[in-house]
Amino acid sequence: MPCQGIRGAITASANTRESIIAATKDLLTEITTANDVTANDIAAIFFTTTPDLNAEFPAAATREMGWPHYLALIDGHEMDVPHSLHRCIRILMLVNTEKTPEQIKHIYLKEAKSLISRST
Repeated sequence: MPCQGIRGAITASANTRESIIAATKDLLTEITTANDVTANDIAAIFFTTTPDLNAEFPAAATREMGWPHYLALIDGHEMDVPHSLHRCIRILMLVNTEKTPEQIKHIYLKEAKSLISRST
């Protein structure tokens, strides 16, 4: 089965554990629902945050959602580009799916909707 990448981004309201986890859960839920993905379809997820978010690892949200502990997850920071969006969590989810790249729905929520026009 082919592997496809699904991009997504959301902004957190604050640099707190609660805000980071809540935003990440919202984004993961929207991505999986829009693309009809289950945890068993996921090969890996890359999570990044802008440097101003460091109160929690976004990947921790998957554990609170009851997703399997064996999922391949990694967290990192985005480059600190001047004038870029603040408090942003980005996800690249690699999924095993028969969908074509054109059928994949990339999800941008809250202030991260501004990234759609930049194709990031």
